Amino acid sequence: MLVDDHALLREGIRSLLDREQAISVVGEADSFDAALAEIARCEPDVVVVDLKLSAGTEYEGLRLVTELTSRYPKVATLVLTTFLDDDLVVRAVKAGARGYVVKDVDTTELVRAIQAVWGGGSAFDARSAAIVLRTVSGEADAPDALTEREREVLRLLADGMSNKGIGQKLFISESTVKFHIRNIIRKLGVSKRTDAVYIASKRGLI
Repeated sequence: MLVDDHALLREGIRSLLDREQAISVVGEADSFDAALAEIARCEPDVVVVDLKLSAGTEYEGLRLVTELTSRYPKVATLVLTTFLDDDLVVRAVKAGARGYVVKDVDTTELVRAIQAVWGGGSAFDARSAAIVLRTVSGEADAPDALTEREREVLRLLADGMSNKGIGQKLFISESTVKFHIRNIIRKLGVSKRTDAVYIASKRGLI
């Protein structure tokens, strides 16, 4: 079952998976509530969940993973999202997700991930796997440490670039830029992006 608030993305993923003989897409949903209703109807083995569902809170997908793990422990959940952040990967795993892959994976890798979690295993792309490994080995950064991507965003903020300009420079969407800025502001304990640049400069982070 696919859970994503973008209909075009769901249709695209479904069309790709429909070509795979070993996989059948039995249902779709675009929100937390719709997903709970649909899973009761179609009884899937695997639920592929996006973290950002626009109808709900900022990361409604995490809440959905937690709820599905509690209600349907035999159903495997796989996070498929545009966001790659240490904190989000760890939170998804703690919520019960058996895998975490970003949306730029190719079809073959996505199919392998679905089959892996269906078989009781786990599935992570190379980047999210590295995050999990660091966490398990105790080498993860401190909770308030900035990721390298966040430092890149900060440096561009310091140069006076807009969200749109930063997105174009880093080849990421404007919503992803906003996501990183929110994390930066939270981690640095400030309320404005200008304050974040000032504090980061004082601490030698940029």
